[in-house]
Amino acid sequence: MGGRVFGSEEVVIIAGPCAVESEEMLWEIAVRIKEAGAALLRGGAYKPRTSPYSFQGLGEQGLKVLARVGKALDMPVVTEVVDTGDVETVAAYADVLQVGARNMQNYSLLKKLGTIDKPVILKRGISATVEEWLMAAEYILLAGNEQVVLCERGIRTYEPWTRNTLDLSAVALVKHLSHLPVIADPSHATGLAHLVGPMARAAVAAGVDGLMVEVHIAPERALSDGAQSLTPDQFGHLVREVDLLAGLMGRRVR
Repeated sequence: MGGRVFGSEEVVIIAGPCAVESEEMLWEIAVRIKEAGAALLRGGAYKPRTSPYSFQGLGEQGLKVLARVGKALDMPVVTEVVDTGDVETVAAYADVLQVGARNMQNYSLLKKLGTIDKPVILKRGISATVEEWLMAAEYILLAGNEQVVLCERGIRTYEPWTRNTLDLSAVALVKHLSHLPVIADPSHATGLAHLVGPMARAAVAAGVDGLMVEVHIAPERALSDGAQSLTPDQFGHLVREVDLLAGLMGRRVR
């Protein structure tokens, strides 16, 4: 990825749709988010969903689309891996592999990811303590891969108005306890597009090293998580706000 990306004075923006739906759709989104300031392109090819009847992703076909678009635009790509048997396949196409909240304590998967030479974004489990989150990261580190990025994406609380509760105290705490970079995912944390901006700004104020934001050309028609997805115009506005805030702290958006 051209050297260390996370953990510097720069706030790294990862953006893209929840799921890769088609090459045309991904291309349109990727062009817009790169123009706005996104450094990495995200998109799910394997989608672990609560309902087995929901869209599960395009699999390897989606990985190929993601890799083609990322290469054409010179954007490193991020995608989730959900099974130990898919690690080599996903690593062949993606620049950064993501472990979703449901798999934070899938220790076989974590150990496998410890054997590859690519960055791994480890999302906090939906009900995981900070200690459990850090111990999950240790599985990857102990197996030999030191390129771990922690991602706070909200935890389950008794509050029903939001999808999850973004725990920004955990961001500050983990940056104190660990040497690992920490990013935040305000999209999955809130589940509501109009809350993504406020929580993204709050995360930057709390000291995150990056943000992961879901963007879709037409959120109302998205096959996955449309309610929390920003339009490209909304994303551009968010990046400008975040850059201004980061500047006050002696940082900038990468």
